[in-house]
Amino acid sequence: MDTALGLHRFHFAFTLTFHYLFAQLTMGLALLLVIFKTLARKTGDTTYDDAAKFWGKIFGIGFAIGVVTGIPMEFQFGTNWSRFSEAAGGVIGHTLAMEGVYAFFLESTFIGLFLYGEKFLGRTGHYVTAILVWLGSWLSGYFILATGAWMQHPTGYRLGPDGQIVLDSIWGLLLNPWLFWMYPHNMIGTVVTGSFVVAGVGAFYLLMKQHEEHARRFVKVGVTVGFIASVLMLFPTGDGQGKMVANHQPVTLAAMEGLFETQEGAPIVILGQPDVEKKRLDNPLTVPRMLSFLTYRRWSAEVKGLDAYPHDVWPDELPLLFYAFHIMLGLGTIFIAAYGAAFFLLRKGRLLELKPALWILMLLTPFPFVANTAGWMTAELGRQPWLIYGLMRTSAGSSSYVSSGNTMFTLLGFMGMYTLLGILFLFLVRREVEHGPGSRQEETAEAPEK
Repeated sequence: MDTALGLHRFHFAFTLTFHYLFAQLTMGLALLLVIFKTLARKTGDTTYDDAAKFWGKIFGIGFAIGVVTGIPMEFQFGTNWSRFSEAAGGVIGHTLAMEGVYAFFLESTFIGLFLYGEKFLGRTGHYVTAILVWLGSWLSGYFILATGAWMQHPTGYRLGPDGQIVLDSIWGLLLNPWLFWMYPHNMIGTVVTGSFVVAGVGAFYLLMKQHEEHARRFVKVGVTVGFIASVLMLFPTGDGQGKMVANHQPVTLAAMEGLFETQEGAPIVILGQPDVEKKRLDNPLTVPRMLSFLTYRRWSAEVKGLDAYPHDVWPDELPLLFYAFHIMLGLGTIFIAAYGAAFFLLRKGRLLELKPALWILMLLTPFPFVANTAGWMTAELGRQPWLIYGLMRTSAGSSSYVSSGNTMFTLLGFMGMYTLLGILFLFLVRREVEHGPGSRQEETAEAPEK
């Protein structure tokens, strides 16, 4: 691979991965803010209002860092990927503009009102702001994912006389069938992250014997939502996304599974090490016939292996793709098992007093970030060597006149700045966690009912 092209790819991968650490947290917390506010209105328990206020502050910190780290990504379309922007800007420009105008402004406006406007909005008005923050956050995700889905499965376009890609149908772009599964799978993944963080902080408070009333509600809501979301990640959204890959990117499916040879009754791989040079999977641990069944619902169905496709359309980072996919799948399985057991203990009334279970909940907190990152790596690496699947190769989309030295210089600069931003985020979140959710009795007395 050309050195400059490799650096362009790594540069964008770095900024995207770092940004999405904050985006997945805020999009997941957005739904949980609505859940806490709904429970407060339904039960009259102001502790749920305290929870919403506390997690609203964490949301605000993550949102601010997410904005700072997200804006440079759009500039990179011009600096690092100018040929791609020239060819496809007439398509992706629509969704990126919609995200800024319709979604970002909605979310940023109402998170300010949610954090600082409760006294003059009243309980009902404050509840409405929580809903609008959630809608803005998830609408933002929709427009961004519509862009990604179009790159995976381009629809609603035509080729102009000069070779440019022209938008032919806005509805073809916004209602892309790939997006039908990609969007819920991604957004439910953010709910997994948000709920695991909520449950993990609640478990920490219970273990430290701090803010115990609030902590109990954190754990109850986090475990319940986390278990439901983890199951939905597997089925139907994960299953549906897998079928889209099998139908439209079969070479990607073969690479994800390390299937080098076409087989009837193909197994699913639990563990293994792909050897691309020898075209084999070393030390495989497999479940016989399972891949055929999951893909085509027939135990003896034929699944095309990598040998059925020219080598120049294989994903160019095949081992990394294989490992990313299996990390995502393995962690997802662990999440279902761990939170399924936690939900069972919660229903039996034992979870909140069982220290080993609380330790597990606390220690699992960072792993949804890993799983979601691995999922994005699977999607992006699996699309290679295409930038727009079937239309433009990645090598044809980068900026021709930006040298490897310039790209390396800016990459190192971004790494330094983002490290400082990461430290700042951890410092601010730690300060909020140490302060904890405060009492709302004085604020409640002052807030008028509307």
